[in-house]
Amino acid sequence: MVDVILGLQWGDEGKGKIVDFFAKNYDVIARFQGGPNAGHTLYVNDKKIVLHQIPSGIFHEEKTNLIGNGVVLDPVILRKECDAVAAMGVDYKKNLYISERTHLILPTHRALDKASELSKGNDKIGSTLKGIGPAYMDKTGRNGLRVGDLLDKNFTTQYIKLRMKHQRLLDNFNFQEDIGQWEEEFFDALEFLKEFKIVNGEYFINEKIAKGQRVLAEGAQGSMLDVDFGTFPFVTSSSTISAGVCSGLGIAPQKIKEVIGITKAYCTRVGSGPFPTELLDETGDFLRKAGNEFGSTTGRPRRCGWIDLVALRFACMINGVTQIVMTKADILDGLEELKVCNSYRINGEERNDVPFQMNRLNIEPIYKSFQGWHTDISNVSNHDNMPEKMKMYVNHMNEFLQVPVKYISNGPGREQIVTL
Repeated sequence: MVDVILGLQWGDEGKGKIVDFFAKNYDVIARFQGGPNAGHTLYVNDKKIVLHQIPSGIFHEEKTNLIGNGVVLDPVILRKECDAVAAMGVDYKKNLYISERTHLILPTHRALDKASELSKGNDKIGSTLKGIGPAYMDKTGRNGLRVGDLLDKNFTTQYIKLRMKHQRLLDNFNFQEDIGQWEEEFFDALEFLKEFKIVNGEYFINEKIAKGQRVLAEGAQGSMLDVDFGTFPFVTSSSTISAGVCSGLGIAPQKIKEVIGITKAYCTRVGSGPFPTELLDETGDFLRKAGNEFGSTTGRPRRCGWIDLVALRFACMINGVTQIVMTKADILDGLEELKVCNSYRINGEERNDVPFQMNRLNIEPIYKSFQGWHTDISNVSNHDNMPEKMKMYVNHMNEFLQVPVKYISNGPGREQIVTL
C-alpha cells in the first residue's frame, strides 16, 4: 500500500516537516521526482536542517529511504547533505537507497541551466540554476547518464561524449565560465556515490509492498509547478502530481491509497510566473516576515498572498486528494482580517476554473473576507481548543474544496500538529 504526500500550491508548503511527522507510520519513504531545487526544511531536536534530495524520513533510524528513478540527482549536493545529516548523528548509509535508474545532474547541466536562463533576459523562468531542466531534457532526449551507469567500465567515455555535446550548446550561448572545478567536485562525489546501496528501484519497492510494508511517496515542489498542469512555462521539469508517483517509482496506480495534499493557510511563490492573489502591500510584507518566507534552497524572498481556493480545488482534482494538511496557520494569528479567493474575474466574467496560460490573462481574484482569530494558536492541541473564527476559516475550505482538512500545523516544531 502506498500513500502520497505532495504540495498543492507553488511549492514551499512545508512538506518536509509533514513527511517527518507521518514517517513513523510507514516502513519506506521514497522521493519520486524533482532534484536539488527542492528544499524540505525540518527541525530535529530544535536544530534546523534542509534536505534537498534525501527523503525526509532519514531521521527515523528504522525506516527505509529511497531516492527513486523519477529524481535527478546531483552527487555533489548529495554529499553535502549526507555530511549535514551525519553531523546530527544519523548513519545515512544504513537506510538510504538509490535507484539505479535515477538520472545524474552533470556539471555541464548546471552550466546549460545558467546560460539558458541568462539568455532569456526579462523573460527568465526563475530557475534555481541547479541543472534540473537540462538533466530532464537529456532524460527525455535519451542522452542522460544514470546512477547505474557508474558501475559500467565505459562510464568515463559516455560522460566525455555527453560533455562534448553540451559544450557545443554552451558555445552557442557564448558561455565563458570555467567548469573545471565543478568537474573535479563531481568526480570526487561519484566515488562517494558508489558507496551507497544502489538498487533496482522498481523491484525493490514492489517487493516491500508485496510484503505488506507501508510506503510513503514524498513529492517535491508543488502541483502548480507540474510540467503539464502547472502555470506553464513557469513550471519545474517533472511531474509533481500523484500520477508522477507511478512513473517516478515504478508502481502501479492501484497501489496508491491516500493522497495527502499540503497547503499553506495563505499562498507563496518563488520566482516568476502568474500569482493571482499576490499581495504587494503591507499584508504581503507581514506574511513574508512573520512566515520567514525565503527560499530554503535559494534564499530568495517569496512572493506572498491570500490563499487561492480556485487553484487549490484544481490541484485537489488532478491529484485525487483525499485529505489536506494546512501548514503555517499560526502566521495568520496577527491579522485582523483574512481573505480567501473563491473565484476569478477574467474579461468581466466570473470563473471558477484555472485557465490555460494564466500569464496571458488579467486575472482579478474575487475574495470572501473572514475575521482573523487574532489569538496565539501555537499551543492548540485539538479541534476543541481552536478559536471559533479559525474553525470558520477551515470549515469554508472544507465546504469549498469538498476535501477535508485533517491536520493543521501551528508552528515549526515536529509535534506542532493539530489533528482534526
